[in-house]
Amino acid sequence: MNVCVYCGSSVGSRPEYADAAREFATALVRRGDTLVYGGGNVGLMGVIADAVLASGGRAIGVMPRHLTEREIAHTTLTELHVVETMHERKHRMASLADIFVLLPGGMGSWEEFCEALTWNQLGLHRKACGILNVSNYYTGFVDLAQHAVREGFLRSADYANIIVDDDPSRLLASLENAVPQYAVKWMPAAEQA
Repeated sequence: MNVCVYCGSSVGSRPEYADAAREFATALVRRGDTLVYGGGNVGLMGVIADAVLASGGRAIGVMPRHLTEREIAHTTLTELHVVETMHERKHRMASLADIFVLLPGGMGSWEEFCEALTWNQLGLHRKACGILNVSNYYTGFVDLAQHAVREGFLRSADYANIIVDDDPSRLLASLENAVPQYAVKWMPAAEQA
């Protein structure tokens, strides 16, 4: 299984984040899965790629040319796809992935993961999406999603497609067995009556 991971280009302020990235990498390699990620050698991106490669696993990076020119591309990956734009990067990562996982990160990580969720909601793919909630880092995100359900901006069926766990092995097993649900959000006016 190709596991697309969105995570920080920094390591964060707590050692638990890098520890969790390494633990996730170990679980991924143990299962025989392949890492698909943004291709960087910095932050949690570099930590997870290094850990996958050190364990004998496969790591596929996708990075826009302007970032490779800044010398932050990981140069010892199994494969590095150099693309022209951030949009092309996201599309390539999604096309390579079987599932999506969010590890601690900032706005870029959140945006990419939310786009994968949105594509599921719109029926553009049927790929499971999960969050590794390291030290409750994403508890606020989960609370916001639950609030959106209560306030009528997110359907409960779409919220149910977000799998959250704090254990990498359990999360990967849950994602592998998940069958994301899709419900048509909009219908022609004639069918609404």
